[in-house]
Amino acid sequence: MTGDEKHDNAATSTMDVLWVLYDRVLRAHPDRTDDPERDRFLLSKGHGPMAYYAVLAEKGFLDPDELGSWAEFESRLGLHPDRVLVPGVEIGSGSLGHGLPLGVGVVRGLRARGRTRPRAVVLLGDAELDEGSNHEAIAVAGRWGLEQLTAVVVDNSSSTHGWPGGIADRFAREGWATRTADGRDHEDLHRALTEAHPDRPLAVVAVVEPYDQEEAA
Repeated sequence: MTGDEKHDNAATSTMDVLWVLYDRVLRAHPDRTDDPERDRFLLSKGHGPMAYYAVLAEKGFLDPDELGSWAEFESRLGLHPDRVLVPGVEIGSGSLGHGLPLGVGVVRGLRARGRTRPRAVVLLGDAELDEGSNHEAIAVAGRWGLEQLTAVVVDNSSSTHGWPGGIADRFAREGWATRTADGRDHEDLHRALTEAHPDRPLAVVAVVEPYDQEEAA
């Protein structure tokens, strides 16, 4: 898949996390995209959707033949995913800092309808945490004890500012359960994503190679 090479790292850094989520964690199926009991996956890091489209195609949400035309004028696979056009996509994303606040709203909506089983999993980048809207969401989710909410932060050392004590500590200070995993190790990711965290939202920091090393590889 070509056409947006400047965002290659945004895609390749997420590939393993996306695969583990769709292959082993999420209750999401192409025949049940409107099932109210489905898990919701929100790609907040929407500017590099190539890996996302590839996983959706492998799991039957898309025809794999569509991948070759991605980002073309007539293609429904745009540079940012479109929830209206692409089956299984829950939000239109790309502008950073929106996914986690939306995830808070999704879980609140599920709870209001008495649906306590579905999860909302939000995938963010470490640099995206520079957006202030995320920190409002982190604070309120911790105080509300949103157990159905999971934030997965792919850390490829691209953040401009960072946080004292690291990313996981930022979430932990607001009452989240936190896990740190090797973002290329499927078993480690699965463990981090499935361990119990009663009455607290979960933050998983998936550490991958720094983006500048990935470019050199």
